[in-house]
Amino acid sequence: MPAQKNSSFKIYLRLVRYVKPYRRFLTGSIISTVFFSIFSGASIYLTIPLLDTLFNQGTPQPLAVSASSGILDHFKADAANLFNSFVFAGTKSQSLFRICFIIVASFFLKNVFGYLQAYLMAFVEQGLMRDIRNDLYKKLQELSIGYFTNERTGALISRITNDVNVVNGGISASFVTLVRDPLMIVVFLSIAVAISWKLTLIAFLVTPFALVIISGIGVRLYKESDLSQRRMADITSVLQETISGMKIVRAFGMEKFEIRRFEDHTRKYFKSLLKITQIRNLASPITEFLSVLAGGAIIYYGGMQVLQSGALSPSAFMGFLFAIFQIMPPAKELTTVSNRIQESAAAGKRIFDVLDEEGKLPERADAAELKNFDKEIKFANVWFSYPHSRIGEIKLADGGYVLKNIEFALRKGEILAIVGPSGGGKSTLIDLIPRFYDPTRGAIYIDGLDLRSVTTNSLRSLIGIVSQETILFNDTVRNNIAYGLSDFPLEKIVEAAKAGNAHDFITQLPRGYDTMIGERGTKLSGGQRQRISIARALLKNPPIMILDEATSALDSESEMLVQEAIERLMKNRTSIVIAHRLSTIKNADWILVVNDGEIVQRGKHQELLRQRGGIYKKLYEMQFND
Repeated sequence: MPAQKNSSFKIYLRLVRYVKPYRRFLTGSIISTVFFSIFSGASIYLTIPLLDTLFNQGTPQPLAVSASSGILDHFKADAANLFNSFVFAGTKSQSLFRICFIIVASFFLKNVFGYLQAYLMAFVEQGLMRDIRNDLYKKLQELSIGYFTNERTGALISRITNDVNVVNGGISASFVTLVRDPLMIVVFLSIAVAISWKLTLIAFLVTPFALVIISGIGVRLYKESDLSQRRMADITSVLQETISGMKIVRAFGMEKFEIRRFEDHTRKYFKSLLKITQIRNLASPITEFLSVLAGGAIIYYGGMQVLQSGALSPSAFMGFLFAIFQIMPPAKELTTVSNRIQESAAAGKRIFDVLDEEGKLPERADAAELKNFDKEIKFANVWFSYPHSRIGEIKLADGGYVLKNIEFALRKGEILAIVGPSGGGKSTLIDLIPRFYDPTRGAIYIDGLDLRSVTTNSLRSLIGIVSQETILFNDTVRNNIAYGLSDFPLEKIVEAAKAGNAHDFITQLPRGYDTMIGERGTKLSGGQRQRISIARALLKNPPIMILDEATSALDSESEMLVQEAIERLMKNRTSIVIAHRLSTIKNADWILVVNDGEIVQRGKHQELLRQRGGIYKKLYEMQFND
């Protein structure tokens, strides 16, 4: 248990470091909090002279202190006498006016500083949330593709949205509740002590009991909060999957199944939230009951002093009660701080699990910048297995390797086609070229340089990719073609669209190149999306082009248009093509046949057809027999 407390404390301290850029605003908020507390205390303390003015017949006598009294006693007496001489000078009507004016001014200033405190603190909180979200998003952009095969999209979205909101609650507890409420307690406690230290002592006998209870509650809350955040991530994942695959859900009539699945996750989340509420809300009523118990004792003891001994004046006793009961709300609020910090630490742990992930492919400090592609791409004894054995639908070769002993060289300007049975490792092979993954063994060279010795950005700037799964964004046609290129000339975009056989259908859209195409380009057909993807690659104009089954999901007419665009795309470029339809690769300079992670055949189209019993000949005959 102590180790868990220490761990959550370290996580929380790490979260607090995000406040550093906003320290000026935080300082302003704290200063405003100090003045807010002072004027809050003043507005309560002024009830004593108000009651004296209304119900007493005489002006309070000046306070006298003995020569042996301390400096603090002299200061208190001088301050009280100065205040009384100002307030009670003149008639009672004049005194009443002065007191009312001071009370109004105190409340006005209290609210001004309360507003400033809230605004400045909101700036800190919202800035901190923005920075954490930016860091998370930046980290996701840096992580290797392999990381995303092991993580659910919905879980990652939940960390950026829901977990960051929970973190904000803990930060607010530190810099609002832990600053404002203790100050409020100090101010009202000072007033209470100045009136009667004995009554104040009775009031605070309850504190140690409350602290013990709250500490135990906080540890339980940390565990439940972590579980709650995981269940929210499950809900987000189901939402993301269902909305993305709504056509499949409808096509298979699985609406009721998906509803039951979603309701199951929301039920678990509901139970988790109830558990958290149950634990969190235990601290407040227990503390309040103990406070009221002490309050009852205070009222009885103080009342007896007023009634019998005269040690307290009725107005002083009422002022004491006002001060003590003003302590209760901030004291009650403070009991929730530990719980909120524990919840924040649980959310912070999930956030830092992403930020601390070492899934990014390493890049050497002296990595070279690739300016051009001049000679060849070479695979030298390349073996590959996925991290954590997350293979998905890809078959494993011997020893757990998806690729085994891949050897070939592709010279500049050549067209290489890669074919083979589904799941044989074709897509994995081409994913190594833009360095989405690194080989487990062996090396890949570009112009004689190991890919691990060049900067990833410069490598990928030389490569264009068109895949079967076309990724477009909820933006205009123009911005999707010129992806990542701001203020790019429309003439160049149109030129690329024409070369990609996309210009004609684009001009028929409602707003032409400024038409919004919907999330993932859902407003366009598959062939239209693919042609925009090709236009995007043409605009980038890379020397190396990778095409991963770019025509396999299209109808005949769309395939013809896309194939024409692809031929233009490959012209005067080094191209690597994965093709399901073998008729599209007859003119390749040479072909690799990959099966179970190994190259089992290589050669030109006609050469491979002449090899009896070969996989290529079987695949070709199967397609054309159909």
